[in-house]
Amino acid sequence: MQEFTQLVQLMETLRSDEGCPWDRKQTTDSFRTFLLQEVYEVIEAIEEENAAMLREELGDLLFHIVFLAQISKESGHFDIRDVVKDVYTKMHGRHPHVFRREAPVTESSAVEQKWEELKKKEKGDRPLLSGVPRNMPALLRAYTITGRAAKTGFDWEKTEDVFEKMSEELDEFRKAEAAGDTASIREEIGDILFTMVNLSRRFHVDPEDALRRTINKFTRRFSYIEKKVNLTDTSLEEMDRLWNEAKRMEKKGE
Repeated sequence: MQEFTQLVQLMETLRSDEGCPWDRKQTTDSFRTFLLQEVYEVIEAIEEENAAMLREELGDLLFHIVFLAQISKESGHFDIRDVVKDVYTKMHGRHPHVFRREAPVTESSAVEQKWEELKKKEKGDRPLLSGVPRNMPALLRAYTITGRAAKTGFDWEKTEDVFEKMSEELDEFRKAEAAGDTASIREEIGDILFTMVNLSRRFHVDPEDALRRTINKFTRRFSYIEKKVNLTDTSLEEMDRLWNEAKRMEKKGE
């Protein structure tokens, strides 16, 4: 595709001796934060259902991918063509029901099972939880890890068991709080959050997405309060009243 080739050539120019000093200075390590930021901006565009914003943010993300591939090319490792070829080969191979018609499937769950089988065949036997990045957001990492474990049968038999576990963890937290044991309080809070992730997984709810939505909701309602009053000299009762007012307005779609 001509446009993609032009983007790759632009990146090569930016990294050349006659290019941009800032672009030439960048390394793969410096892109860790940049890349995370771009991914979250893509997610925000998706959540806001903003097609124009999504188009722009996908372009920014693609630019970062091309940038990283160019740095790797200069180091003699691989270039963007290798990246495209590898992912094409992998995705073609993991969809035999589409491209080879040797194992037709009609259910999404069957596709997922076949995917895991092919993935295991490609990568060989290795620990089940390996490959889950340590730098993932904690909620998402817990969701991924517990999901993998559950596929082996290591899971609660019924949702009620998770509720019982939650009650147990809350009791342990209260004991730690009563004892003033800071280390145990931190541990028990972690256990509570981990149990909540398991609960969300059983209802097929991404906990990272759920919490992000709640944070956005809190931000909207608190901002409403902030617009109405001076926070430094307003009572809690008045802020609660305005909070509930904002909540009612949201439910009415105002």
